[in-house]
Amino acid sequence: MTYTGNVETGGRPDVRELPGLTVTKVSVGPYDNNAYILRCTATGERLLIDAANEASRLLELVGDGPLTRIVTTHRHQDHWMALSEVVRATGAPVAAHPRDAEALPEPVAEQVEHGDTVQVGQATLEVIHLRGHTPGSIALLYDAGGELADRPHLFTGDSLFPGGVGNTWGDPTRFKQLLADVEERVFDRLPDATWFYPGHGKDSTLGRERPALPEWRARGW
Repeated sequence: MTYTGNVETGGRPDVRELPGLTVTKVSVGPYDNNAYILRCTATGERLLIDAANEASRLLELVGDGPLTRIVTTHRHQDHWMALSEVVRATGAPVAAHPRDAEALPEPVAEQVEHGDTVQVGQATLEVIHLRGHTPGSIALLYDAGGELADRPHLFTGDSLFPGGVGNTWGDPTRFKQLLADVEERVFDRLPDATWFYPGHGKDSTLGRERPALPEWRARGW
């Protein structure tokens, strides 16, 4: 079946096959949080993006393959409600940006900065720091070692959604920072075919959202 990225809490996950990586998207918990399980097709190793809720369901989807790390995109509690339980069950180390690390309920073994990389088996993802929603919000970029350079895949947490950037609670300074980072580090760098996977709701592409950037800037959220 064709991947759409349209998932609902309590519903079936959606699975996408990319060169070198299988992406499983699932919605969990009362806030319709997206969690993503990335599996290296060469080694079977797994990486979990945001142990948001429903630990038993996440562990079922991870399956028997080794979970090599859990990346937490930012400090907000709805993105780590299942973190402690998944860590206890798997022993997987937690990765996060240092500016959000202290707010997490588990020690952050791998503190990652803008431009760093994280591995899952033979697959490499680049860390993009997007300041504003929280001080340490990050996105993860995958281009299959350049094979997908013209159509990469980006996991954006709560920093970028279809229709706008993440919530900055009416703070003009935080909004300006987040929009600047999203424009400079995402839209100015990556092609329109970039598919992005947010922390809640449906996926989109940069090309679909790019024409609305002036509107986002003008409305201030």
